[in-house]
Amino acid sequence: MLRWHLRLGTVAIPKSVTPSRIRENFDVFEFELAKDDLAALAEFDDGTRTGPDPDTFDLV
Repeated sequence: MLRWHLRLGTVAIPKSVTPSRIRENFDVFEFELAKDDLAALAEFDDGTRTGPDPDTFDLV
């Protein structure tokens, strides 16, 4: 998923405390996704948000 976000130009903030997982996250720069893979991942996008809506999020 990290590689997909990088390819789209979106911000992804990975979270991990496990050294092996942190190394895996850095390995995201070692490969590219094929066009078929990108198309398959795009099919999962249903247009919903997974975090707060910035239009209604209150900072106070």
